[in-house]
Amino acid sequence: MRLIHDSMIEPLPLVSVVVVYAARLVELKTKRDTVRGPVLETRTLRLFLLSGTLMLALALVENLWRKTGLSWFTFAAGWLCALGSFWLRRRAIAALGKFWSLHVEIRDHHEFVCNGPFRWVRHPTYFSMILELLSAAFILQAPLALAAVSALFIPVLVTRVRLEEAALIEKFGDAYREYQRATPAIFPWKLPAK
Repeated sequence: MRLIHDSMIEPLPLVSVVVVYAARLVELKTKRDTVRGPVLETRTLRLFLLSGTLMLALALVENLWRKTGLSWFTFAAGWLCALGSFWLRRRAIAALGKFWSLHVEIRDHHEFVCNGPFRWVRHPTYFSMILELLSAAFILQAPLALAAVSALFIPVLVTRVRLEEAALIEKFGDAYREYQRATPAIFPWKLPAK
């Protein structure tokens, strides 16, 4: 006797990506105790939000169009990416504390943070965003959507990293340059120096 009917499993991938997307929106709107500073640019944040929304929409369309069904392997991989994304982002926000921001924003008394996930990569939040996009692609088995969204996301990510790094070099000078040499930008491909 089957305990779970196929009609109960069928919507699981669709519901899962909507839950991940909704949780991300709730997280974005969470009020935090931060110190405000001059915002150096806002366009990349809007384009990141657009990328996430497009990923959800295109992955849903691709999944329904291709009728891929449920693969427990890619479903599990997608949830691992989603959970890893939320865990990593929360750790990065905690490490930055009052200096965390959705924008490129450097404060007068900004502190140089290189603990927590910043020991492994200079931009853990951007790595978490990549994991989040991968989660939708895996859960919904939507490689075409991932390729399409990557065409927007990657140039925006490169632009954002350059803007942020320039602001950090201006604020912290040689200390940040040394950190750049020792720590990967986004992908944790080596052990921390310290």
